[in-house]
Amino acid sequence: MTRALGLSLSAGVVLGCVCGTAGKVAAGEVERGEVVFKKCYACHSVVPGETGLTGPNLFGVVGRAVATERNFGYSDALEALPARGYETWTRATLDVFLAAPEDFAPGTAMTFVGLPDPKERADVIGYLAKTRAGSGGG
Repeated sequence: MTRALGLSLSAGVVLGCVCGTAGKVAAGEVERGEVVFKKCYACHSVVPGETGLTGPNLFGVVGRAVATERNFGYSDALEALPARGYETWTRATLDVFLAAPEDFAPGTAMTFVGLPDPKERADVIGYLAKTRAGSGGG
């Protein structure tokens, strides 16, 4: 199986699993996701308006257009995602990206190896989705 085919299959499986619950965020999911997000906090913030970190601010990232956070210089790899059909950070897109960022966006400046555990990814995505819902960040 080629890498591209593997990513396509993964995205399809994730999309099939996520569509029915895209709008639902359980409290436990958010709490666990906040703990998992500590792995991300060295480079990212979910505090509205906070800048100056290595990575872009992730407040409201679920539903946001890819590579559009103001005052952040994205890698060519992330800026190319919309041309590949990934225009918005959906739960499904984030799930595949967070599993293996370099595989999803070869050449990304993000050096994080990813979150291989699907439950951890679902929890952190639930946490990030909650920031969009107006929780004020973490």
